[in-house]
Amino acid sequence: MSLKKSVTFLHSKNGIACLSSRASSWWSGVPMGPPDVILGVTEAFKRDNNPKKINLGVGAYRDDDGKPYVLPCVRKAEEKLRAKNLDHEYAPIGGTAEFCKHSIELALGEGSEVVQNGLNATIQGISGTGSLRVAAAFLNGFFPGNKVVYLPNPSWGNHTPLFKHSGLEVKSYRYYDPSTCGLDFAGALDDISKIPEKSIVLLHACAHNPTGVDPTKEQWAELSNLIKKKNLFPFFDMAYQGFATGSVDNDAFAVRHFIKEGHKIALCQSYAKNMGLYGQRAGAFSITADSKEESDRVMSQIKILIRALYSNPPLHGARIVTEILGDPQLRADWLKEVKGMADRIISVRTKLRDNLKKEGSIKSWEHITNQIGMFCFTGMNAQQVERLTKEFSIYLTKDGRISMAGVTSKNVEYLAHGIHQVTK
Repeated sequence: MSLKKSVTFLHSKNGIACLSSRASSWWSGVPMGPPDVILGVTEAFKRDNNPKKINLGVGAYRDDDGKPYVLPCVRKAEEKLRAKNLDHEYAPIGGTAEFCKHSIELALGEGSEVVQNGLNATIQGISGTGSLRVAAAFLNGFFPGNKVVYLPNPSWGNHTPLFKHSGLEVKSYRYYDPSTCGLDFAGALDDISKIPEKSIVLLHACAHNPTGVDPTKEQWAELSNLIKKKNLFPFFDMAYQGFATGSVDNDAFAVRHFIKEGHKIALCQSYAKNMGLYGQRAGAFSITADSKEESDRVMSQIKILIRALYSNPPLHGARIVTEILGDPQLRADWLKEVKGMADRIISVRTKLRDNLKKEGSIKSWEHITNQIGMFCFTGMNAQQVERLTKEFSIYLTKDGRISMAGVTSKNVEYLAHGIHQVTK
């Protein structure tokens, strides 16, 4: 685009006028982008002076006082790291070997034949988002089939722009059923059965974001059979291992079952939620391969992509994760603490459902306790959400999604009252 010119008259000291052309701003053609939906909810919450206000938009764990929570095991790991007097040299391009080994073993289980035989190419990513971005770049460059990713509808809001930014096409398959606030399993099977072979299908390993609706183990097995039959490539996003049910093994069931059934998979992991390392950006991306030689070739190409994207991952968060997963006592502490977080979320789901019944609601709110993880799709529509915010200072996204982490024993009765008033 050629630069526009503006003409300005300049007067010299001797009074002779001259013309000067000046280029207009380089960025005059840049349009204002739309605000982030979650950020908008948070900003509106901050402006509200109601002492009873509740923010149910933020996707980060809060304790029962509504405060950010630092896991005690993380504090202990940081103390141990400080005592080691470590330097701040660059990490390897793919991250430290210890971090990568602990991450893939956490996902696939200790003693995994995939890990023992060197069939995984695993790198440290910049939390879940950065890991997904590296994965998308690799798939766009090397996936031998259709460069199309099929997402569940709905999916995490950043999936679509992230994959499109990487050059992949994005389509969807049915997943959530608004009429039941549950899984549209028949619709998912029907849509996946029609996906062209050698396409990529993205699966939320546990605690589906944003609905909180997960398949049962039997349904996962059926999905595995169909995806294998259709010759599709399964791509797992696992951001909540341990945080969903309180068990890292239960939450990894789908990933481990697909591996057991012979699938080759892509897998992204995050330690934001399950270790509370939101700002430390610790995550991992793995590809499983047919041979050690194949995984080595895959790893070489992933490293080339990382070098051009950000060169090296950050160290501190990965060191914390390595310290926790590599120390038997810290690991045991973490497993208790992540279960404690999961149990608190599960308990406030029950309290919210019970208080809605106490309010006199005749609606079925079973989906609140049937759903799992950080988020809950309440079934409220945009008009009901607007009333909830305007009349009760309860802030959430317009699709009726609430972050269960924002619900506490102190505000759950007020929340139930507000929801009942706008839905009765």
